[in-house]
Amino acid sequence: MNPGAAVIAVVDDDPQVLESLQELLESAEFIPRTFSSGAALLAEGMADIDVLITDIGLQDMDGFELQACVEGNYPHIPVFLISGRHEKLYRKSFGPERPVLRKPFDGNALLEAIRQALAKRDRSSIRS
Repeated sequence: MNPGAAVIAVVDDDPQVLESLQELLESAEFIPRTFSSGAALLAEGMADIDVLITDIGLQDMDGFELQACVEGNYPHIPVFLISGRHEKLYRKSFGPERPVLRKPFDGNALLEAIRQALAKRDRSSIRS
């Protein structure tokens, strides 16, 4: 692993999704941290997290609640929402500006989106 690699938190209550995303992220030389709930992620802390990928349909707090918590306290962390349900169900509350990645999704597209979000964040921090 690259010691300067970005740390990607993945929250999903499906162990197969967690394993699949862990393998994908490791193959791209990211450092994945997997959690089965939003509460588990928040309990461990967000200090070293660079990107969050979260399922919408979590049991303890849904992905929207987790997103709001993270964006409110850690606005520099990009958040990606994923769902196994049809995204039109979420359009009214979520809006078209931040699409939901529908499972199964293209792993390469997700990796590219992560890279772009990190680059955008890095450009923003340089300007600040």
